Amino acid sequence: MSLYYGIACRRKSFWCYRLLSTYVAKTRYLFELKEDDDACKIAQHTGAFYLFHSLAPLLQKSEHQYLAPQHSLLELERLLGKFGQDTQRIEDSVLIGCSEQHEAWFALDLGLSSPSSINASLQKSEIETELKGSFMELRKVLFELNVKDASLLSTAWALLRWHDAHQFCSRSGQPTKKNMAGSKRVCPSNKIIYYPQMAPVVITLVSDGTRCLLARQSSFPKGMYSALAGFCDIGESLEEAVRREVAEEVGLEVERLQYSASQHWPFPNSSLMIACHATVKPGQTEIHVNLRELEAAAWFSLDEVAAALRRKGPYIRQQDETFPFWLPPKLAIAHQLIKEWVEKHSRSSLPA
Repeated sequence: MSLYYGIACRRKSFWCYRLLSTYVAKTRYLFELKEDDDACKIAQHTGAFYLFHSLAPLLQKSEHQYLAPQHSLLELERLLGKFGQDTQRIEDSVLIGCSEQHEAWFALDLGLSSPSSINASLQKSEIETELKGSFMELRKVLFELNVKDASLLSTAWALLRWHDAHQFCSRSGQPTKKNMAGSKRVCPSNKIIYYPQMAPVVITLVSDGTRCLLARQSSFPKGMYSALAGFCDIGESLEEAVRREVAEEVGLEVERLQYSASQHWPFPNSSLMIACHATVKPGQTEIHVNLRELEAAAWFSLDEVAAALRRKGPYIRQQDETFPFWLPPKLAIAHQLIKEWVEKHSRSSLPA
């Protein structure tokens, strides 16, 4: 009777999804997988897995970009068996999304210590040879991935890292247990639930009306300039965080600000980048760089920034000593902020 009831419920759920929009149906399906361990385990049989080793995703080179290969559950079981691993290790995987056809996507790290397996982590080189790919540091190749792979691997990286760093309860000190989807961890001794979290970060493009302010940190690649960015403090609103960061880093006072968009950024500890445009008070544009935060900051004209946007890669100093700077890649939200500013001011300067 219970089996019949379970089948009936799943059929009812399927027909409910058919009546909803594609987005709503997909969202409801993912919610079901996060809340129901049995449903998630069933989804693994028809789903696809992305593989990592010590937080480095498995990638294959394809012309001018990298691709992230998918593996079925059967392929993964065969791989683990070949290297003497218990297939129970698959329970360490995390759910990272699904297709519109409800094919669930998971990520599994074969290099991190496995709480559900007595076996040691698999050797990186042996897996690379077997799967004809390379485990590469995500931060170095993120902008050489297509949009879908970049988003999925960023989500996977952040979730896998969070689970690896949160295996014990902060109250009891006892090991926590993740659910099948990896959407939470629970302490068995006191039932405290831990959810993966993101740190809010404001990223702000400051303008004085005709110029925009770009800055660089010492950790940036040589020649790259970007918008100002900083973590929100506890108790701050978004507006307060923007005003404080601009004041702290370049000594300017924001008069107006406007929200633009947001983006998940996995490094270093999973952040939500909240992008804004800000205008400083007229006549108060003298920059005072906080050298504890920044290496340099300067005002750039519309023509300079537009030219930098047209460059396809790092700018090489020309013989005429043109200022050598380049901007974040297109997938970065800082690039979108700068592009928005250029397009807005280019339209306003065009004849009616």
